[in-house]
Amino acid sequence: MTNEEKAGKKILLAEDDKFISLAYLDGLKRAGYDVEHAKDGKEALEKIKSYNPDLVFLDIIMPEMNGFEVLEEIKKDEKFKNLPVIILSNLGQDTDITKGKELGAVDYLIKANFSMAEVIKKIESYLK
Repeated sequence: MTNEEKAGKKILLAEDDKFISLAYLDGLKRAGYDVEHAKDGKEALEKIKSYNPDLVFLDIIMPEMNGFEVLEEIKKDEKFKNLPVIILSNLGQDTDITKGKELGAVDYLIKANFSMAEVIKKIESYLK
């Protein structure tokens, strides 16, 4: 994916951890993406409607609404039901991964297991 193609792609990062948010925002912006941040589940839903992202990174453990609840709401909305959502979490139990995929996530990444370069490759595979 060229930088021109990336520049037109919008990503919403829904993550409540300040340090992780800064790291991902920096990495995604350096990779050439237009990135917005939501610090809780409720704000994530609001920003999906106003920002209209091409892809969402969604943490599970967040205030207001957890990531599973946000994902359910996204998939209920006719306008956003096909929006690719990648869960980005520290929860790595099989039950969490299965639940995320059953609710409609296209992928489930455990934060500690993926470098920024690997995350960028994942994004590119879903934004073709």
